[in-house]
Amino acid sequence: MNKPSPKSEPAHLGPEILPGGRSRIPGTEPLRRRIETAIFGLTSGAGAPRLNFLEPAGDPGLFGPQSVCWRVHGDFTIMMIGGVCALLLQMLHPLALAGVWDHSNFREDILGRLRRTSAFVGGTTFAGRRDAEMLIERVRRIHLKVRGTTEDGQAYAASDPELLTWVHIAEHSSFLRSYQRYARNKLSEAEQDRYYRETALVAEMLGARNVPKSRAGTEQYLRRMRPQLIYSERAKEVRSILFNAPTPSAAIKPFSRLFLEAGEDLLPDWAQEMMGVEGGALLRRTVIRPGVLAMAPTFRWALRNGAAARAQLRMKG
Repeated sequence: MNKPSPKSEPAHLGPEILPGGRSRIPGTEPLRRRIETAIFGLTSGAGAPRLNFLEPAGDPGLFGPQSVCWRVHGDFTIMMIGGVCALLLQMLHPLALAGVWDHSNFREDILGRLRRTSAFVGGTTFAGRRDAEMLIERVRRIHLKVRGTTEDGQAYAASDPELLTWVHIAEHSSFLRSYQRYARNKLSEAEQDRYYRETALVAEMLGARNVPKSRAGTEQYLRRMRPQLIYSERAKEVRSILFNAPTPSAAIKPFSRLFLEAGEDLLPDWAQEMMGVEGGALLRRTVIRPGVLAMAPTFRWALRNGAAARAQLRMKG
């Protein structure tokens, strides 16, 4: 990746508050800043590319402010929960898991992996076109180096178009489910289809093939993929590492477990049964989901300076 210019800034980063970004509630600005800084610690830092979301002025990027993906990807709580769900779902595919297992340091730095994913999704959604295309090309080059053989002798390559489609659908179906569960205003069926059409662009630019572009197509795809999925010992270890990962800030620690439990709760019923975690459904419905709904407004109040907010300022030119 090219060395960032002096004006570059971390994706989803910047503890300084933009004009108009201060808390309107007297005496709460220090608390708001503390929470916002803790959020940035989850989504940026070591392992996350640096991007400038404020430039170039007026550049809509790949999608623009009228897109559905700007709505879905602009909410921190929704994306964190969807990201946990996506990682757990992706790891059920033995070839996807093998690539991560053999070619990354996730066991020592799973937070870094989540940061890189957050930076990629945020960058391809909200950055200017040049930076978004740079991110995609960077990932394409990395994928070309990720290849090997699974424990049972299956060859895999991160650049495999079919595998790229799996990773994309596992991820974006999770984001959409999270939005539909926790957003204040749900998407219509037409808007959900539009979301899949929009986000398929990034998958295809990465090299994915036969990417579903509707809600119905995505549901059919997931049904077709189920016979290929397995909750292996390695997948169990990924879950254990994720659920026991340290948080970067004490301010966010009370919420981290809630994110994890909500992410697992977001998995499709068949995936929960495969993983043996369906037994806590009543607890999740009565405690976890209401907890997220109670917590989300605090994060929306605190996060004034993230990628989505900066992109909106860029569009005002």
